[in-house]
Amino acid sequence: MNIRLEAEPRSDFGKGAARKLRRSGRIPVVLYGSGTELVHLSLPGHDLEQALRKPKVTLEIVQGSATTLAKPRDVQRDPVRRTIEHVDLIIVTAAEARERAAEAEVLVAEAAAAAEAAASAPAPKGPAEDVEVAAAVEETGDAAEGDAAESAGDES
Repeated sequence: MNIRLEAEPRSDFGKGAARKLRRSGRIPVVLYGSGTELVHLSLPGHDLEQALRKPKVTLEIVQGSATTLAKPRDVQRDPVRRTIEHVDLIIVTAAEARERAAEAEVLVAEAAAAAEAAASAPAPKGPAEDVEVAAAVEETGDAAEGDAAESAGDES
C-alpha cells in the first residue's frame, strides 16, 4: 500500500523551528538510506497521521519532480496528546515496497476474518446468567432501621 505525500525541504532546525512547523500543520521528517545523504523534509501532518495508521505502509515522498519510496523507521509522539512530533523515514527499493504491500494485504485479510468470526460466534454465558441471587430483605431492612433509630436517638 503506497501513499503519496508532497514533501517540502526544510532549512531551519531546532526546537523552535519544529514547533513553528507543527503549528502550520506540517511534521518534520528525516529521510535517509544506504548510500544517500540525509535529507530534512516536512510532510502534511494530517495526511501523514492517516498514512501511519495503515499496516506496513510505504510512502511515496514527492520532492519536486523526484519520487522516493520510504518506510517509517521511527515515529516520535507527544506523550500526552499522542500527536506526531517527528518521523524518521528510511528509503526502500520498489521490490521491498511490493513485498510490504503484500504483507499488508495479508494482515488486513486476517483482521477481517477474525472480526467476522468474533461477530458470528455465540455470546458466552457468564456466571451472572446461571445463578439467581436472592437477598433477605427483612433481615437487611431491620438492621438498617435499628442502626438509623439508634443514631437518631443519640443526636437528640
